[in-house]
Amino acid sequence: MNNIELQETAEVGSSRLSQEKAPSYYPAGETPNLSHSSEKKTNPTASSIQNSSNDEDDDESFTNSTAAQAYEHQKTQRQLKSRHIQLIAIGGSIGTGLFVTIATGLTRAGPLGLLIAVVFWTTVILALTSMVAEMVCYMPVASPFISMSGRVVDEAYEVTAGWNFFLMEACYIPFEITAVNGMIHFWRDDYSPAITLCIQIVIYTGINVFAVKWYGESEFWLSIGKLVLCIGLLIFTLVSMCGGNPSHDAFGFRYWKNPGLFGTYVTTGGMGRFQGWLAALSNACFFVVGPEYMSMAAGECENPRKVLPVAYKTVIYRLALFYIGGALSVGILVAYNDPVLLEKLTSSSSNSAASPYVIAMQNMGIKVLPHIVNGLVLSAAFSAGNSYLYCSSRSLYALALKGYAPKVLRAVNGQGVPYYCVAIGFCFSCLALLQLGSSASVVLDWIVNLCTGAQMLNYAHMCVTYLSFYRAMKAQGIDRNGLPYRAWFQPYSSYYATFFIWIMVFILGYTVFMPGWWSVENFLFSYLMIFINIAIFVFWKVLKRTKFIKPEEVDFVWGLDEIEEHEYEFYAKLEAEGKSGQPETWWSKIMVWLF
Repeated sequence: MNNIELQETAEVGSSRLSQEKAPSYYPAGETPNLSHSSEKKTNPTASSIQNSSNDEDDDESFTNSTAAQAYEHQKTQRQLKSRHIQLIAIGGSIGTGLFVTIATGLTRAGPLGLLIAVVFWTTVILALTSMVAEMVCYMPVASPFISMSGRVVDEAYEVTAGWNFFLMEACYIPFEITAVNGMIHFWRDDYSPAITLCIQIVIYTGINVFAVKWYGESEFWLSIGKLVLCIGLLIFTLVSMCGGNPSHDAFGFRYWKNPGLFGTYVTTGGMGRFQGWLAALSNACFFVVGPEYMSMAAGECENPRKVLPVAYKTVIYRLALFYIGGALSVGILVAYNDPVLLEKLTSSSSNSAASPYVIAMQNMGIKVLPHIVNGLVLSAAFSAGNSYLYCSSRSLYALALKGYAPKVLRAVNGQGVPYYCVAIGFCFSCLALLQLGSSASVVLDWIVNLCTGAQMLNYAHMCVTYLSFYRAMKAQGIDRNGLPYRAWFQPYSSYYATFFIWIMVFILGYTVFMPGWWSVENFLFSYLMIFINIAIFVFWKVLKRTKFIKPEEVDFVWGLDEIEEHEYEFYAKLEAEGKSGQPETWWSKIMVWLF
């Protein structure tokens, strides 16, 4: 859309809008090399869909009217405000791992070992988040860090990153289903796990096929519930350690003295403490998650280049508080050799009682609060499983729309639900039935390893993408100081994050190579995703004969026109309504301060 058209649709405030739009990225008189133009790199548009029968390349995008309608139906609607974005980020980043599986790191590393591991990994994730924020705030489109990989690295790399993200989300579904079943065992254990597993799978599928309209509203309030639960548990820790418990025992840091600061794993002595810390670090890699959830919402964010930079700057500190505060809290509340904790982690009926918070409450003789916390954690896990099924089906649908997955997956029903993609998510949810053949704790360990491996590769792909993005910016002489968000301490922080993330990709399951520790299951679930990623990349590279993109040829322009058009219309609407865009009432000011 050119400036004349924009003025016709948004005359009011045009002078202000043009100031908002004024680009400061490129050197005077220069534009980026567009040899990789939108004809090859862009998503298909409605016009290209209509002309697909006349063009061989367009045939790879959309070849029937159903797909065209689906594309129009899923076209981005930018309606999410800052508070929605931050709650999506917090809700997606806080899951069962922070309340339950964190216990594994505590038993293997001890309270200080766990805390050091979480603090260290949080610094890596903060560096990664800053890197991704720069790319996403510059180009806030749907699946931004995945689409950017195809823009600055290689199309085959984008396909690999996209499929890895889908598989990661899909593998989280059976984890949450298994966790929910275990939490129900907290109240009663006299039933077959198949009952709750099958009921939950059916409910998830039904919601995602017939009741999608309830998804967004329910997730908003459930995210608030997770936030309240996190804050409440931190307050509970502070109050109880100072004597606010039934026995009025101000135990403080007692468990840091007895049994001690560090636990041991695999072996004893100094090497055992180091391997315990590595085990806690692997555990932290599972529940200390990064910027993917906020980034995936960029395509639906209102005024994204204004909202997202602020959201990234604030939410990363809050998440750091919850992760580090959570690691500190569990080390204060429960001894790492607590017999109840150890028994629950290894029993055939692993449940939410394995949560250090619930065990601490039971040890203190608190009667009602453990049931409340168990119910809240259960609702959080159920919500997370539903979210993962939704996200996995939509990410697979996006791959199909871009021609990176079979065309049959583009099919949608009357409500725009990609039912074949949901059916594939249903198949992944059935992996939870593995619990019927093995103990819940073993199945949880398998799925946690698989999810952690996929998550590490997802972060590794982000690192490679950003380094290519940074190199292309430098090669084209683009001034990063003019970007909506500028990553910290570049390029050194990106080297820091990239180095340790790739290290963790390969050492997550290192114990299987130690004498007496070999396990085919543990090896596969720890390293399977590496082989899958390599296979996808090589397959697409050979099939399509794609080439790595030179930094000078990266297209930094396509997609910006839609964003700038949205900014024109957004500010024009504000001025037409006589609004400044700043909080005016005391309530709105409080909400801005909170979110």
